[in-house]
Amino acid sequence: MRPGTASRNWTPGDVRGTGTRRRHPLNPRIGLQMPEDEMTQVAHTPPQAATELTAAELGDLMQSVMETAERLQSTHDALQNQVLRLERELAEANAQLHRSRELASLGEMAAGIAHEIRNPLASIQLYAEVLSEDLAALPPQAELCRKIDRSVRRMDAIVRDVLQFARESTVRIEPMAARELMHGVVAECGAPDRVRVSVTTDRDIFVDASLMMQAIGNIVRNGLESMESEGGDASLEITVGEQRLRRPDGTLQEFTVFRIEDRGCGISASDQERLFNPFFTTRASGTGLGLAIAHRVVDAHDGHIQVSDRAGGGTSFEVRVPAQIDPDVITSGDGGTHI
Repeated sequence: MRPGTASRNWTPGDVRGTGTRRRHPLNPRIGLQMPEDEMTQVAHTPPQAATELTAAELGDLMQSVMETAERLQSTHDALQNQVLRLERELAEANAQLHRSRELASLGEMAAGIAHEIRNPLASIQLYAEVLSEDLAALPPQAELCRKIDRSVRRMDAIVRDVLQFARESTVRIEPMAARELMHGVVAECGAPDRVRVSVTTDRDIFVDASLMMQAIGNIVRNGLESMESEGGDASLEITVGEQRLRRPDGTLQEFTVFRIEDRGCGISASDQERLFNPFFTTRASGTGLGLAIAHRVVDAHDGHIQVSDRAGGGTSFEVRVPAQIDPDVITSGDGGTHI
């Protein structure tokens, strides 16, 4: 209503000649309070404000729908990743169960082998040593006795490897200095003068010292044997340090890395895929269990082994174990993880 315009109730009888149009002919009792020119103006005014509000609300609604769709897609992707991870874990668990059953059978067989073969081997070795002493004045015959002794020792080592691989071991994680661990590895490798070690970390590592020494020692001996087949007097190099690396599942973690590099004949890509399979070997001698045992030990430490060609020839092994560990995992006494 314009300023200065009086407001009153208009009855049907008052409408005539006033210039005001009656709006409710079906109910003449309804009073009209707006002059005709103002009602005409309101009737012809476009509903711009209402249109703009509807567009804004529609935009908000579409934005909400899009955000909801994005959240649903993100949730779907996360669930799909979880399903894939669980499927991988299930496959690994089934493979581990299958291997455990195989190892149980192998353990029974190995126990029988140990009982039936090791005792006769000990007797043969003893007789060979006695004959070698008795035949000291006859060098050719004495050399034959020494060959018998070496062969017997080799057979005993094969039986020992089979027993060791089949036997269930308990992993007891304890902190120790990396230098101390490597000192033990070098002392047991059989050729300490051909091994060079460089340790770049002063922090303790968390491992089962006996098992990890055995695992790394098996890799070192494998490298030394590979270099012997190539001839020469090249040294095998071991470096120990810490690196932040990506795990097979894609997560980043701090690792203690033992890098063992030899200058041997190298390993083909097809052989690298089978390198840690039990009884797989590329040499005429050897049980093919040394690297399989190393893989089991490292896996029990929640680590893994990376194999690659060494620049300039040879092979590089990287043994990676977590640099830090939950204190609850450190055990003593009869506790520990069984492998």
